[in-house]
Amino acid sequence: MATTKDYSQYFVAPDLKAAKKRGKEEVQVLQFEQIPEDMRHVGKNKRYLIQTYGCQMNVHDSETIAGILEQMGYTPTEHEYDADIILLNTCAIRENAEDKVFGTLGRLKQLKLEKPDLILGVCGCMSQEESVVNRLLQSYQYVDLVFGTHNIHRLPYLLQNALYSKEMVVEVWSKEGDVIENMPKVRSDGLRAWVNIMYGCDKFCTYCIVPYTRGKERSRRPEDVLNEIRELARKGYQEVTLLGQNVNAYGKDFKDIDYRFGDLMDDVRKIGIPRVRFTTSHPRDFDDHLIEVLAKRGNLVEHIHLPVQSGSTEVLKLMARKYTREQYLELVRKIKQAIPDVVLTTDIIVGFPGETEEQFEETLSLVKEVEYDSAYTFIYSPREGTPAAKMKDDVPMEVKKERLQRLNEVVNEIARRKNEALRGQVVEVLVEGESKKNPDVLSGRTRTNKLVNFRGPKHLIGRFVHVRITEPQTWTLNGEWVEEPVAQVGV
Repeated sequence: MATTKDYSQYFVAPDLKAAKKRGKEEVQVLQFEQIPEDMRHVGKNKRYLIQTYGCQMNVHDSETIAGILEQMGYTPTEHEYDADIILLNTCAIRENAEDKVFGTLGRLKQLKLEKPDLILGVCGCMSQEESVVNRLLQSYQYVDLVFGTHNIHRLPYLLQNALYSKEMVVEVWSKEGDVIENMPKVRSDGLRAWVNIMYGCDKFCTYCIVPYTRGKERSRRPEDVLNEIRELARKGYQEVTLLGQNVNAYGKDFKDIDYRFGDLMDDVRKIGIPRVRFTTSHPRDFDDHLIEVLAKRGNLVEHIHLPVQSGSTEVLKLMARKYTREQYLELVRKIKQAIPDVVLTTDIIVGFPGETEEQFEETLSLVKEVEYDSAYTFIYSPREGTPAAKMKDDVPMEVKKERLQRLNEVVNEIARRKNEALRGQVVEVLVEGESKKNPDVLSGRTRTNKLVNFRGPKHLIGRFVHVRITEPQTWTLNGEWVEEPVAQVGV
């Protein structure tokens, strides 16, 4: 006779209704506690594997999780069978990302049967959804550990429970989250680093689950951000990307100081990091002061990712984006006036509920007017728990696919034309390593985040070099290494 497990001892469930609330409790800045004495060597001679899905924020979270695990003695592995702990750091933005995670969990069931001491965990944004945790409880009872985006600093205690209880441990806080400083990190390389400047989002776009999975907007204190970046500069990092669900809302939650994202960028500009980027910005919070600071250039690169989502004011209203087509285009005009050689990229959703052919055509015309160098384009799919999921999804899938194809044709044509304009020009490239397709070819990125492939000696990896563009493609640039410095463009 089957018995039902009692999870109550270790179970703290996510609550979507609680996650929707934005209370007035003060956000606390807490320091990461030391690893408990009895957990400092628990990973000795053991290995961990983290599989990361989704955005750069998740990648950065995985760096923190790796840092905590290594403080407990674990070492990394890339092979599932060698791992003693496997964590899936998940994304909740689109349904196919969720399907991939459940598919991976299904495949790992056999490994769990062969290695019963393997700790199998699910964390990240999917864990913040009630429906996901309920599905894990019902159909994936061999999972040992489930924790949310607000609970990463609690990993040593949660892992301790999972190791000793032999029951599924679930801790997912729906509270709004604090700011935890001094978290250990294992950064993916010594060249580029990602620095969280804020957490959460208060925009509540109707299609997006992030405000529920990541909590309310809460900014790190300026001194903590700047100290982290100065430390990265001391360690020789060449590029830093400032991260947030909505980076240019930074500082809006401060009660004691008047200090916004433009102020932070102005201070970061004075730190000796050769390149500074940020992602992702919301057009509604992109103010004149920020544009003025970015126009000072220096280590602030000429690339801005500015998600538009739709070119139709009516659709933008349904999406609750809080700006019109005209306001967005005026913002673009201001940016281009201040930074004439700026490279703009964007995100666009096609087939949002109720989108007409005329409204889609408005998106096409906006793309042609702005002339993005590239765009991430998506077919709308409903996410459970969002307001848009209750709207009638009345655009047929074949229409969505056809619109996506037409949009991509326009985006690709502009991208190819923009890249073609670089033929013969010399650009500055930060060499990241060997090309994934050919070990004899090196690859790196320009200031505007364009990928450049060229042949050169391996000792160039990690350095800034000059490359003459000889063969522009739609998405990448091929070139030849220029050994002697010449006058170049920043691109």
